Amino acid sequence: MNYTEIMIRYGELSTKGKNRKAFIMQLAANVKRVLDEFPAVKIHADRDRMHLLLNGEDSSQILPRLEKVFGIQSFSPSVRIEKNFPALRTAVQEIMRDIYQAGMTFKITSKRSDHDFEMDSNELNRELGGAVFEIYPDIQVQMKKPDINIRVEIRREGAYLSYETLLGAGGLPVGTGGRGMLMLSGGIDSPVAGYLSMKRGVEVEAVHFASPPYTSEQALQKAKDLAGKLAPYSGSVQFIEVPFTEIQEEIKRVVPQGYLMTVTRRLMLRLTDILREQRNGLVIINGESLGQVASQTLQSMVAINDVTNTPIIRPVVSMDKNEIIEIAEKIDTFELAIQPFEDCCTIFAPPQPKTRPKLDKTRQYEARLDLEGLMERALAGIKVSEITAAESDEKVEDFSDLL
Repeated sequence: MNYTEIMIRYGELSTKGKNRKAFIMQLAANVKRVLDEFPAVKIHADRDRMHLLLNGEDSSQILPRLEKVFGIQSFSPSVRIEKNFPALRTAVQEIMRDIYQAGMTFKITSKRSDHDFEMDSNELNRELGGAVFEIYPDIQVQMKKPDINIRVEIRREGAYLSYETLLGAGGLPVGTGGRGMLMLSGGIDSPVAGYLSMKRGVEVEAVHFASPPYTSEQALQKAKDLAGKLAPYSGSVQFIEVPFTEIQEEIKRVVPQGYLMTVTRRLMLRLTDILREQRNGLVIINGESLGQVASQTLQSMVAINDVTNTPIIRPVVSMDKNEIIEIAEKIDTFELAIQPFEDCCTIFAPPQPKTRPKLDKTRQYEARLDLEGLMERALAGIKVSEITAAESDEKVEDFSDLL
């Protein structure tokens, strides 16, 4: 069918009271970014619905992108027809001839915002239902969960018919919850943590630590590809590459083996927190799952978190690995995440890391480092790329002016 419009339903946004307008405007901005490749599409957002006027754009290319936009509960592609009953009657019969199969049930759901129209909603339901019985006398009406629900909307500018209702991603529009810095490794857990944070409205910027030549270009690209899987949920993701080689080499040189991972994670957290402050972030997000590895015991978390007072969000902290994998498969990050490229969390991993590191010893070993110099040089080498929903485009920025 040659659709002319897509009607979007908000879901959870409808509960936001006085803040509702701000949420709707943020959703409209996110939809615009996601559909950047389709300049002819016009977005009209009102209190109850959002309408995308396609203006000739290919709906088959647009519908899959809307499925990933947080804040959309459901949406229906529709066709605009002349605003009179004979045209409506003919269109409903044509739709039924296209989609009806023996044994299906149906329902007509009409909504009239133009109260000057000749028939009210109940009359439309009755008369259009009668038009269906004319061509299929044995068809059954089903008021709850029919096989076919033809929706009719009578608005000032025209009449619209739809019969498909596609589920959106739900949640809240990305950006309504503020900005968070996602510590994105190349593993399974952190992309899932990013996805779950975005679902609650957090704008995510991905911070990735690279240690060439110990970590490869393939490992870096893998991390960018993972960020690319998150981009369609908001339109784009900022990818921040932090050079970490010198820091890891120095930690390995001066810190006892059992504390290598603890001190390494502290430096990662310190750098992420500086980036958060510079880029107006509110929180740090990571993929820690309690007890999964040595750095994710409660004792390790205490020793590592000691370097910041910034809130740290751990969306997968109470999930087991199978639960995390299930979400990773759903958002298409799992196969990428299991590609066998080393990341900085594993290249210098000791054979027997401390699972219960002492805070005083951790501070003592970290004090052996030239923290200020190491972090200053790492920050000077940072690269920031924008990874878009359309094709993971990268636009490299100069970050030195933030130092």
